[in-house]
Amino acid sequence: QFGTNHLAHFALTGRLFPLLIGTPGARVVSVSSVMHLVGAIRFEDLPWERGYNKWLAYGMSKIANLMFSYELARRCSERGLSLVAAAGHPGYSSTNLELRPTQGSAFKRALVGFYNPLVAQPAAVGALPQLYAASAPGVRGGDYFGPRVLQLWGSPKKVGSNRRSRDPETLRRLWEVSQELTGVEFAALKQRKAPVISARPALA
Repeated sequence: QFGTNHLAHFALTGRLFPLLIGTPGARVVSVSSVMHLVGAIRFEDLPWERGYNKWLAYGMSKIANLMFSYELARRCSERGLSLVAAAGHPGYSSTNLELRPTQGSAFKRALVGFYNPLVAQPAAVGALPQLYAASAPGVRGGDYFGPRVLQLWGSPKKVGSNRRSRDPETLRRLWEVSQELTGVEFAALKQRKAPVISARPALA
C-alpha cells in the first residue's frame, strides 16, 4: 500500500518534474483520505512486515500522500517555483474500496454491498474535491480540499488535516526516505532560488 499509494506517485512526479516546472499553471494534486487521521509513518517498518493491519497501513499511505503534497508545496515556494501542489480527498464515496477487504466472506460482502450505496455519496461527487484542486482558480500550494459536510459528503471546500500530517521534521524525513527508496530526486529543488535583481537605473 505504501509503495503503490505513495512511493509510485512520488517517483512519477519526480520524473515529470522538469516538464511540470516548465509549464505555466501546472499543478500536482495528491489524493488523500479521511483515513489519514489513523495514519502514522512507521519509519522502522514501512512495508508493514510486522503486525500488518490493512486499514492502518492504508491510513499510513494516505497521510504520506498528504505529507508529500505539503512538503512539495513548501519546497517549491522556497525555490520560487510557480508549480502548485495541492491535495483532495473524496470523503465517503461508493466505490469498491470497501468491498475489496471483504473478499472471502460472502456475508460481509453482501452487508457492505447493501449499506454502502445507501450511506455513501456517488463516486462522481467524491471526485469533485480532487477536480476542484486541479482546476479551480485561486488554489494555492498546500491547500487541501474535501467534502463540505463533516468531510464525508457534499460539494468541495477547503479543509484541514491533523497536526501529525504537518509535522515539519516528519515531512522532511519522509521526503528523504522516499528519495532513497525510489532513487528519484527532484534536482530543481536543490538549486538555489535566483536572486532578485533590482530594476532601478544606475546612478550617473
